[in-house]
Amino acid sequence: MLTLPAFVVAIALLIAIHEYGHYRMALACGVKVLRFSIGFGKPLWRRQGSPDATEFVVALVPLGGFVKMLDEREGPVDPAERHLAFNTQPLLRRAAIVAAGPLANLALALALYSGVNWMGVELPQAILSQPTADSLAAKAGLVGGERVLRIGLADDDLAVLSFDDVRWQLTRAALKAQDLRLEVAGVDSAPRMLALPLSGLQATEVDARLFARIGIAAPFSRPMMGEILADGAAARAGLEKGDEVLTVDGQRVVDGQQLRQLIRASVRDGKVQLQRWRIVRQGLTRDVDVLPALAQDGSEAVGRVGAYVGAPPDMAMVRYGLIDGVTRGVRQTWDMSTLTLTMMGRMLVGEASVKNISGPLTIAEFAGKSAGQGLTQYLVFLALVSVSLGVLNLLPIPVLDGGHLMYYLWEAITGRPVSDQWMERLQQGGIAVLMVMMSIALFNDISRLFS
Repeated sequence: MLTLPAFVVAIALLIAIHEYGHYRMALACGVKVLRFSIGFGKPLWRRQGSPDATEFVVALVPLGGFVKMLDEREGPVDPAERHLAFNTQPLLRRAAIVAAGPLANLALALALYSGVNWMGVELPQAILSQPTADSLAAKAGLVGGERVLRIGLADDDLAVLSFDDVRWQLTRAALKAQDLRLEVAGVDSAPRMLALPLSGLQATEVDARLFARIGIAAPFSRPMMGEILADGAAARAGLEKGDEVLTVDGQRVVDGQQLRQLIRASVRDGKVQLQRWRIVRQGLTRDVDVLPALAQDGSEAVGRVGAYVGAPPDMAMVRYGLIDGVTRGVRQTWDMSTLTLTMMGRMLVGEASVKNISGPLTIAEFAGKSAGQGLTQYLVFLALVSVSLGVLNLLPIPVLDGGHLMYYLWEAITGRPVSDQWMERLQQGGIAVLMVMMSIALFNDISRLFS
């Protein structure tokens, strides 16, 4: 229900901010702006204060926008207004106008991250679930229930306030192929340092399988049953919401993550195996036979019980003061920008999968999900997409803002602009590159829908 309006609001806002950056910088540099448009195609709304003023337009297709400036290359210019044309401006002014759009998106991301840091958000506490068997976390000595105190790369050690901090640092380290250090403390043990050798993972994409290989996939949750589907295996076994699982086939169950793994692993040789669960219900212990249903997770056959497995994790309110909130916002914007560039570079040389490229369908899905989780989660989503939009537009690809900056760099070095012939060739090449990227993104979106 929220998906379409959340997506439209997100795209319209991010495009408007991007184009507003171009618009304000153009005015500051003394360039006349003819039209400011959000969207393409047939105008749905327009306003113009006077014949010489900027025309503001909202058009039918909200998947882009533009700022049309006075320019001798696009039409005749009155000699009296020639000094107001974009193409007559000094090189630095033209570069500033072009760069202002992507920088506006990065500034928006900083503002959104800072706002969320000031508002505060409920996040899962940084208490680890039991690591998956033979994972890096298990080999490092983690058993589940430890609280992460500090985490970081070799030159970057940060205090941890939530499980989101842990997941983000794991993602960064895995994609950068760098080892990660953790300071953890058990319930009854003193803090200790350990290392996760993520440099050997050769991660190509961020998905559930990556976190399963690391062994840290979810925060700690008690092994309790949540909502039970009426026709699921859990309901047929007589399980009820609130049942706490003590053992499965005699194996002690530590947390919800381990219970989910045991259910998934109930399939052997293509057939599900009956499991004996020992549970606690209203203070009484009883044994229950559970026969999970056979399901497919990609190419893997797994067991399912038709219920929400695991109690909600313990939550903590994470809030920062005025200065700390901005400082963290700057760091979040910088980290996301550098990670985006790192991923693009790795995809370019074949070290990362192009499956990481998301298109409008995936963005719309996450817009709806984040909006359904509350204002702060939606603002974080907007910040993430705003960073991606800003970084993407700064890439040196003709047609994008970064491509124009590349032209200006050539002009600064050689003292002459790129020739019209080369400009046309580069523009055609840039369009081809964007079409390929858009095709991959749409293919990934459709693949995710049917997977």
